[in-house]
This record gives sequence, structure tokens and C-alpha cells, in this order.
Amino acid sequence: MNKADKVHFTINTLAELYPTIPIPLDHKDPYTLLIAVLLSAQSTDVRVNQITPKLFARADNPADMIKMSVEQIREIIKPVGLSPMKSKGIHGLSHILLDKHDGKVPQSFEALEALPAVGHKTASVVMAQAFGVPAFPVDTHIHRLMYRWGFSNGKSVVQTERDAKRLFPKEKWNDLHLQIIWYGREYCPARGWDLSKDIITKTIGRKSVLKKFDC
Repeated sequence: MNKADKVHFTINTLAELYPTIPIPLDHKDPYTLLIAVLLSAQSTDVRVNQITPKLFARADNPADMIKMSVEQIREIIKPVGLSPMKSKGIHGLSHILLDKHDGKVPQSFEALEALPAVGHKTASVVMAQAFGVPAFPVDTHIHRLMYRWGFSNGKSVVQTERDAKRLFPKEKWNDLHLQIIWYGREYCPARGWDLSKDIITKTIGRKSVLKKFDC
């Protein structure tokens, strides 16, 4: 099986497993998605989804968010970790959205990445999931699976993103990045990995990975 065949197999398998693709982070609009994605850094989506209802009950828009102090925001979001940085980022970006963007989340990578505490991955998630712009945000699941499948060298998430965008059709990026995340959670986790259930890795995985499991 050459690389093109492996890519085709991966796309088809993921489409069969996930014909409809839920977005992991609960939100109702671009602003609440932006805040949820920011909170998810070095945390789990499950924990973020437990915290955001409390935060959004107080403030689900920039105008209400800046009425809270940084410390008040921090008290609510403490369970997700990195609360000092995240609370300052949430308060600061809310001010900027009001001052520079009429209270709306901008629809460009450049403008998003200029906001406090918003990096390339966060901007990519918002562009893809809120605005439907093709992007390929790389989280730990995608980084791990792209290496296991022999699609990237695993050296950096930057390289993994480049490889994903090179290998997969642009019109499928937004679906695929979510499908791979769900697949990683259900069939190819970092811990407790059962290769017998991981059909994609078992079929196309790099030899060094498969050898570890005597397959």
C-alpha cells in the first residue's frame, strides 16, 4: 500500500466511523467557542465543558466579560489550569474585541492571533469550527496519530500541520481534524492502547510502531 492508498484508506475509514462529527467543546457562537478553546489549553474538553456553563452564566459576550475583574474570572476557571494567564487573556481579548472589532470575533487568522492568549492552534479551531474556513488545528491526538500512521515525523506540531495539509484534500480538513481527534480518543489513545481495535494503525501504521506490538 503506497502513501496515496494509505491516505485514501484513512479518509474513508474515518468517514465511515464518523459520518456526523460533534464539536468537542460546548459553545453557542464564535465568542463562546473562542473562550472555550482558549480554556482547553493543557486541559481536557470534559473539564472545560464543566466550567464554561458557570462562566457563560455570568458573561457570554465581551461586554459582560469586561464587567468582571480578572480575579473574578480566574476564580471561576481555576479548575482548568493556567488560570492566571487564561483569565488575563479572556479579559484582555474581550476589551480588544469591543475596541477594535465591534464586539465580534474577527474572521482572520492574523486578527485572531493578535489577541491575548490566542495562538495559531486556537485561531485555527475558531476559523474552522465557527466560520468554516479550511484549517487543520493539531492537538496531541492528531500529532500522535499522524506519527503512528507514518504521515509525519513527529518532530513538531508545526511540521505535523504542514504534512496534514499537504496530504489531505483542503475541502476535507475541517472534518478530518475532528474525526482524527475522536478516533484518537476512542481507538488510539496515548495510554491503554489496544492495537487490535485500532484498524487504521494496524493497517497502515509505520513499522517501528507495529513492531512494538509484535504485529
